[in-house]
Amino acid sequence: MSTTSKPDSVLGDFIKLLFSILLPPVGVFFEVGLGMHFWLNIVLTLLGYFPGVIHAVYIIAKK
Repeated sequence: MSTTSKPDSVLGDFIKLLFSILLPPVGVFFEVGLGMHFWLNIVLTLLGYFPGVIHAVYIIAKK
């Protein structure tokens, strides 16, 4: 049994991280859908771009 991740999974995470940097709510949406974290990220992004990016990257990395 291998502990390495699939290339598709790595590519998917890279795309989510790219969206998280460009449009933080989109990256969070791809990860969790229309849940609480999505709406929290919209509020954080409206309050300041960087808090939204930090939250989005955290949500994706937490997985």
